[in-house]
Amino acid sequence: MNLKEEQLSYEYKFKGKIINLRVDQAQLPDGKTALREVVEHPGGVTIAALTDKDELLFVRQFRYPFFTETLELPAGKLERGEDPFEAMKREQREETGTWAENYIFLGEVYPTPGYCGEILRLWACRIAGTTQMDLDEDEFLEVEKIPLEEAYQMALNNRLPDAKTQIGVLRTYALVKAGKL
Repeated sequence: MNLKEEQLSYEYKFKGKIINLRVDQAQLPDGKTALREVVEHPGGVTIAALTDKDELLFVRQFRYPFFTETLELPAGKLERGEDPFEAMKREQREETGTWAENYIFLGEVYPTPGYCGEILRLWACRIAGTTQMDLDEDEFLEVEKIPLEEAYQMALNNRLPDAKTQIGVLRTYALVKAGKL
């Protein structure tokens, strides 16, 4: 069965600093047409950084869309055209003041594929050293260390509602248990 939809036309409704919103006219596999609302996003990166004591570094920050604080793995958005691997290392340094010598790619995630083109790329590492944090001017967060086993249980028990964090924790846990990290 053919599931492919074809873009016939598009119109931008909003162009912002981080996202763009467009409305597309799409041809469906059966020949009919439908409107598709699409959020364009440059993508993001996430790092599961482990200490030598098997603690994961998390950041606690206020997330405006939910009007609450969240506990997440360090992450950030890509600048348009930026290399994801370099962006991840930058975010790790900026948000946690740490760096690593070796990284393991954990894969890509489409967080909201029904309407958003964002792709998140995830890595894991063992922390090799520390440096100064270098937060963005409008960024306020606290770094917390949580034992990997506890973070794993938090992910399983829905105490980490952020999707990229759940995936990063679960994949990192699996790598550690398999002796690969």
